Amino acid sequence: MSLPILAIVVPCLNEEECIASTILRLLEILFDLESKGEIDKESFVFFVNDGSSDSTWNIIEKYNKETNGKIKGISFSRNFGNQKAILAGLFEASSYNADCFISIDADLQQDETKISEFVKKYKKGSQIVAGIRNDRNADGIFKKYTALTFYKIMNLLGVKIKVNHSDYRLVSKQVVDALKKFPETNLFLRGIFNDLGFNKDYVYFDVKARKAGKTKFTPMSLLSLAISGITSFSIVPLRIVTFIGFVMSFGSFILGISAFIDKLIRHNAVLAGQL
Repeated sequence: MSLPILAIVVPCLNEEECIASTILRLLEILFDLESKGEIDKESFVFFVNDGSSDSTWNIIEKYNKETNGKIKGISFSRNFGNQKAILAGLFEASSYNADCFISIDADLQQDETKISEFVKKYKKGSQIVAGIRNDRNADGIFKKYTALTFYKIMNLLGVKIKVNHSDYRLVSKQVVDALKKFPETNLFLRGIFNDLGFNKDYVYFDVKARKAGKTKFTPMSLLSLAISGITSFSIVPLRIVTFIGFVMSFGSFILGISAFIDKLIRHNAVLAGQL
């Protein structure tokens, strides 16, 4: 059996403070896996520059030239958001004949040493290997409890996603090919991959402190992601809105009948105004 070509997909936004160290660390991971005969030597790291305004893309270009294409990437003209950046990275990296793909954040807070575990589970037959955080101790109080509340709401609405699910995951080429046919436009990748139906497994990891720079996930971007998840993968909100609309329509109908009876039988009506 031939060794799989692995593509590590890394979305990045204004990461000039840490991108060089991230590149060197991921190359170290790749070379180690290659030397152990776990992956093909054609494996690579694929960066998606999501509209950075700093020197992030210049640094990526520099390493692309110095590593003879081991570092690849694309650059967006503006910021499109983390989910679209991951999706674009998967699609573009698939054009380089990769067999499997691992998405990971540019700050490497997600434990990059677990990449070997993702690959092992893939080689045992798992088409989707999702990364699950062991805890949320690295988060602030607000982010920690809002995230846990989000997962509880999702489960109450019938979307069975594991708590502390992340966008640190491995997917096979077959999964990416299926994803290209997926019609969803409001991207919530955790829900989409959960719905695709391939063989799944999980890798549990710890989250490290950020070594440099600041997180690019603002409260508004996290709220937008949560809303996309809730509205895209549950029909319960639609049912609630439909029920409210039915109740209001029925109430309006009853009030209309009552006003008609008052006018017809009692010759009485509520006037909006009189001159």
